[in-house]
Parts: sequence; C-alpha cells; structure tokens
Amino acid sequence: MVSDSLVQVLVTGGAGFIGSNFVLHALAAHSNWRVTTLDKLTYAGRLENLRDIADDQRHTFVQGDVTDPTVVDPLVRRAEIIVHFAAETHVDRSLQDAGSFITTDVFGSFVLLDAARRSSQLRRFVQISTDEVYGSIESGSSTEADEIKPRNPYAASKAGADRLAYSYWSSHNVPVIITRASNNYGPRQFPEKIIPLFVTNAIDQQPLPLYGDGRHIRDWLHVEDHCQALDLLIERGENGEVYNIGGGNEVANIDLTNRILTMLDRPSSLITPVSDRPGHDRRYSLDTTKLRALGWHPQHQFPEGLQATVEWYRDNEWWWRSIKETDPAYRDYYKTQYGERPENKA
Repeated sequence: MVSDSLVQVLVTGGAGFIGSNFVLHALAAHSNWRVTTLDKLTYAGRLENLRDIADDQRHTFVQGDVTDPTVVDPLVRRAEIIVHFAAETHVDRSLQDAGSFITTDVFGSFVLLDAARRSSQLRRFVQISTDEVYGSIESGSSTEADEIKPRNPYAASKAGADRLAYSYWSSHNVPVIITRASNNYGPRQFPEKIIPLFVTNAIDQQPLPLYGDGRHIRDWLHVEDHCQALDLLIERGENGEVYNIGGGNEVANIDLTNRILTMLDRPSSLITPVSDRPGHDRRYSLDTTKLRALGWHPQHQFPEGLQATVEWYRDNEWWWRSIKETDPAYRDYYKTQYGERPENKA
C-alpha cells in the first residue's frame, strides 16, 4: 500500500522523450514522491518509454489531452508539484502545421496554468521552455534577461507559453519557474530528431539528410543532466525566474554527423545534403551562470554521452524499428520531409 502522505507530482507529456526520462529519474531519486503522468499518446508519446516503472505503485498513468479542462482540473487539484513538458516540439513539423503547435503549446499551457491558479496546495509549477525562444545567436551566449526572438512557429509557440506562465506568476502568484534548455540527447528520443534519425539511418546504411551546409551549431545537453537540473530547481529555484539549462557542448551539425558515422563505422558518403529549411537558426548558445550558482553542472561529457546514446539505439532496435518500418504516419512524414525512404542496405 502506498501512503497518501507522499508528495503529489504531476508530469505532463511524461511519455515523451524528456518527460519519460524525468519520470524515471523522479521515482528513482525521491522515495517520497507519487508521480502522475498525463500524456495524450500522440506519435511521440509512447508507453514503451515507461515500461521500466509499469509495476511501480507510486506511478499512475493517465491518457488525456492537456487542452481538456475536464482531464486537467482534477489532476492539478491534487498536485503539489507540476512539471509541464507536454508540447509539440519539432521545428520541421511546425513549418507544415503551425496550428497544432499553438493549440497544444499555448492553449494547453493556459488550461494547466488556469487550473493551477485555483489550486490551494501547489508549491511549484515548472514551465519547460527552450533555448530556441532566443532566436539565432551570432556571438556570445544568451542570458535569461535577453530579448526573445523566435523565428519559427515551434519556437514562437514555446515563447508564448513561456511568457504566459510568467504572467500567471506576476498576476496570480502561481509558483512558476521557467526553464530554457538546449538540445537534449539520450535514450528514447523519437527518430525524427537529428541524433536518433541519423543513428538509426546509419545503422541501416541509409542516407543521412543534412540541411544546408551543415554548419548550423547546437549546444547538446544530456537528458539526464537536464533532469538533474529540473530536480534542483524544483527545490531551490525562485518563483517568477527563468533558468537556462545548457550542456556547454556547441557542435556543428556536420561534425555531429561525422562523429555518428565514425562510431558506427559507416562511410561519409551516406551524408546527403538537402535544401535548408525556412527560418533555420544558425546557432544557439546559453549562458548558464544563474543555474550553476545554485550548484548544478552537467555530469556527462559529450563524446562519452554521444557514444552511449549511439550504443543504446544500436542495442535497442525493438524500440525504434517498429516506428520507422511499420508506422505509416512516420513514413508519410519522412517522405514529405526528405523524399522516399530508401530500402535497408544493411
């Protein structure tokens, strides 16, 4: 029997990549937490991500939409801590269908925040934002006080939710903190994002579709380091504040691609340049001084972290192969984005 005295934690989007990693981390790190996962189980939300805690009595899964108050309100009413990951997250998809991003990312955040406004026991609401709200950075690194200049519909939807959350702290004293993290990598990331896409394509000796000249720069943060940062901020963050979470690993996409190929002993001839996407930000870079002052620093060095991630996808084909080979929605998306998916050459 699980005691009702446990801290009640609500994680939205907890069957997705970062959300599921956080749920697993939270249950392992806090024996006094009871975690409820709310997830709609759209294409990137998968119960397979939570199978390691299927029998944990401190975890409850609820399938539902964050935009539906009849689902959200009773869950928020019981929660002491809310960590809000639920969002549409892929830039490429936002260029094809911006409306779903506005609905989930902005309106969904509104529904959650408005329920939180009426809560009597909530002590922390973590709004998960992104470094992409700052737009493309020519030099230096973005601080939390910098102007936000989102340049694609995904980034704009996250910026809207980010500022909406701040307004609920300022106007209604909802105990909000906002985090802006750089690109995450690690296990169980849906294979539309560059690392799992390129790793799984390379395993099958399929082309790696690289946008433009490949010199776009991203800062890479291991998902476990992200979870550790969120854990610290739940405990020590200051309401109304924004915190950057960056890995300090700025890598050009072409260099990342070559590292993956080397790790899998695949030829560079698999690299296939494709037309650059609209509004493709050239560089992201975060100043994490504010978070580090609280005692956080990343534990994963990028070369070792990337190697471990590549090995996870190589060793867990059961997780991704069904998506890439039998999911018609994925195949349709891939065809629209990159053209026909080649046959396996392995």
